[in-house]
Formats: sequence, C-alpha cells, structure tokens
Amino acid sequence: MDLLSIYNMKYKDYDIDHFITDEFFIQWIKNPNENNSHFWEKWMEQHPEKRPLVSKAANLIRSVKYADNTEFTDRMYVETFEEILKADNHFRQLNPISPTKISTTHTKKVNSFFPLRGIAASLLVLFCLWAQYEAINFKTDPEPIAEIVLVKRSNPAGKKSIIDLPDGSRIHLNANSEIEFPREFSNDIRLVSLTGEAFFEIEKESRPFIVQSGETKIKVLGTSFNVNKKENGSLYVALVTGKVSVDTQNGSRMTLEPNEMLVLEDGGAYRKTGFDAKEVIGWKDKYLVFKTSSLPEVRRKLEQWYGVKIELKGDFDTKWTYSGTYKDEMLENVLRGICMTSGMNYKIDKKQITLTNPK
Repeated sequence: MDLLSIYNMKYKDYDIDHFITDEFFIQWIKNPNENNSHFWEKWMEQHPEKRPLVSKAANLIRSVKYADNTEFTDRMYVETFEEILKADNHFRQLNPISPTKISTTHTKKVNSFFPLRGIAASLLVLFCLWAQYEAINFKTDPEPIAEIVLVKRSNPAGKKSIIDLPDGSRIHLNANSEIEFPREFSNDIRLVSLTGEAFFEIEKESRPFIVQSGETKIKVLGTSFNVNKKENGSLYVALVTGKVSVDTQNGSRMTLEPNEMLVLEDGGAYRKTGFDAKEVIGWKDKYLVFKTSSLPEVRRKLEQWYGVKIELKGDFDTKWTYSGTYKDEMLENVLRGICMTSGMNYKIDKKQITLTNPK
C-alpha cells in the first residue's frame, strides 16, 4: 500500500479545524518539499470535493504566519504570566494584611494563591485566543493556494508517443506505459510518475528532475536516460548522457555514469552493467531488436510493439532463441523473418496471430 492509500482514510473526513492543526498539512503549506507536495497533489486529485476546504485552511495557516511572523512563543507565555503575578503583588502591597491576622490567616494566604493561579491561567488562555483571533481576522489579502492540475498520458499496446513538458523537456513514452506530471512544475522540483517505459530528454536547470517509478526515485538535473519498469517488478535505468542518482525504497543510493545501466530486482538486489544502446533505447527510434531472445520474450515484444495477441500451437524447444533487428517494419515482415530461421508457420487474423511449430 502506498503513502496516499495509507493516509486517504485519515484525511478524507477532515474538517477545517483538523487541517489547520495537522503538522503534515502545515508543513506542506509553509515549507513544501518533494515528499509532501507529491502526496497532497495526489490526494487532492482523488478528492476534488475537498479543494475549497483545503484552500480555506491554507489561507488561515498563511494568515497566522506561524514562524514567518513574530509568533506567541513559550517565552512570551511565561512573561505574560509573570506580569499577571506582578499585578497581583502590587495589589497586595496596596492592601496589606494586618499583622494581628498573620498568625490566624497564614494557611488561608497560602491556599488562596492557588485560586489566583487558576484565574491567571484562565486570563492567559483568553489572551492567547484573542491574539490568535486578531492574527486570523486582521490579515488582509490572504495568499490563495495554487491549484495543482495533474496531466496523465498513457499508451496502449501498439502505440508510442512523444510528450513535451512545461520546462522544455521531452518524454518518449513506450507502449503499455503511463506518465503523470503537473501541468506546471513547482518552483522547487520537477516531479513525474512513470509506469512502464519511457526515454527522457531533460532540460538542464537548477530544479532537480525526479522520476518516481514505484518506490524508486531517479534524480537528475539535465540528462538523457531510459527507465523501464517491467511487469515482474524489475527496474532498468540506462544512462545515455549526464549523470543520475537512483534512490531505492530500502535507502540505497546509486550513481550512474554515461553508458551504464542499473538493474534493480524486485527483492532489492541490484547490479550495474553496460548496455547496447540500440537494444535498450532503440525503440524510441522505431528499432525492434531481438538479441538471443527467448520465445516468451519475442512474443511479449511483438504483442507490445504491434498491439496484437499471439497464440502458440505445438511443441517448442525451451532453449530456442532469436536475434534480429528491424527498423519501422510491418508485422508480417517481422513474422516472416522469424519463421524463416525457425521453421515455424504464422497466421494473421486481424489482431490475432497464431504461431505453429510443425515439428
């Protein structure tokens, strides 16, 4: 379960008084960062009916100013309490107790101090409530909360697309993949969320660019790299230019240099390798590459590339592999090339393909 799912039950029933006293919410309004911004952007997307309430709570928090303006600190509370006690002592000096009553009223004097402390505490509470009321109600022109609009783009099998981001960066989104990003990036970070595979060409600037894929974060400033989260949970990050750092869910951080690829297994194990650029990122330039690919891998690539379903009939050698490269080629020509080298037969019926091994 992700962070948004965990907190959804907590925040969905919040009223304005809950929001203005919630530390995580206050932190987002006063000191937004990568983690809290991502959470609240996603949360408001799932709960659009809460936006007016969130906006009011944010305005109240900004109007009080918290640590930005002079705040009513613990020291101020103590000083106020001391002033109340001084006033009481002054009153006692103006109305001294007769010496003849000291011996008979000593116990009463000691005990009478405690009701006085209760009165002083009550006055202090009233004063604090008044100060908070003044801070909230006499704030002019409260700063409105910026509405965060998220954009989601997805490709089915058989389709690829190019997406231009608001900062000038470009994303090549592969088939069976989805990307989500804000319509306008914040002043601090450029954060996108990826499911599947994409190639990134990132504009270099001061704001870090972060790709969130599952629990893993890939952080860059300006570079080009490929991210592929496979169905079995493995993550492949291949760097072409620049430098990236990868933060995993177990707290590990790895840095990649150009022409290095990080393979992060679902269980947490990882390794660095080199890579064949055409095999790994050739898809964005319409290269379909098979490199000693097994039959299940060939099947998966063809289904994703062309948006078809492939049925296998007959007995197939489990050690069978295929290598070949195709540039923007029709499906039938690819099937013909595979079958010529393997002795298999193929049949095309619209989006249904049948591969048969006659042996």
